[in-house]
Amino acid sequence: MSAWGDVAVPSRVLVVDDDSHACELIQEVLRSVEVESLAFTESKQALPYLAKEKFDAVFVDVRMPPPDGIELTQKIRATGLNRGTPIIVITGEDEHALLSRVFGAGANFFLYKPIDRQDILRLVRVTQDSIENEKRRFRRIKVSCKVSMECGTTRATGSTLDLSIGGMFVQSPQLFPVGSSVQVGLDLKSDPPVSLTVRVLRIVGDDCMGMQFENLRIEQSKRLQDFLLPLIGPKPA
Repeated sequence: MSAWGDVAVPSRVLVVDDDSHACELIQEVLRSVEVESLAFTESKQALPYLAKEKFDAVFVDVRMPPPDGIELTQKIRATGLNRGTPIIVITGEDEHALLSRVFGAGANFFLYKPIDRQDILRLVRVTQDSIENEKRRFRRIKVSCKVSMECGTTRATGSTLDLSIGGMFVQSPQLFPVGSSVQVGLDLKSDPPVSLTVRVLRIVGDDCMGMQFENLRIEQSKRLQDFLLPLIGPKPA
């Protein structure tokens, strides 16, 4: 995270707007507070990045060639690494029905055109709580835990390379296809192992998979948190 006064701001932001001037302006403002950003003028170009990379915030224009801002917001909220990422929708309209649809799709905030520098910075500040919650959820701890996996008739074992409240990176000689739903037994060095459902998000090399936890119950989240918090340690001052 970069610092802006006494407020921490996101360090990696995605901007999607078919108006190249709007993209450039938002990127320029973010760059002025040391925030790295990635921008696309076609929403379909952003989809592969949303599937494989965790962003701290997403700016998306509501009126674009398909998928438009509402469709893109729905896709982000449906699944994947950015399901809980703060989404700021850019619009030049204030029609109540449209705003309701955008909120219904999962947007958190609006940025109204014409875009103003102070509005962008103000939104960066107000999204801070959501960003911090997501960062804690996805903070990855390097720890090795045994993992047993089952998908259909295929069974495999492996070990974690890192682990977070939101998912894990697993090394195993047996890989499952991206998108697979896998039943997992995660050994947190206490009996019994935690039974989880995970989704394979990415494959790295010949023996590593990035996996996201799905539909965690309260007791599962508590066991993960109880295991991870002592490893995270105190926050830096």
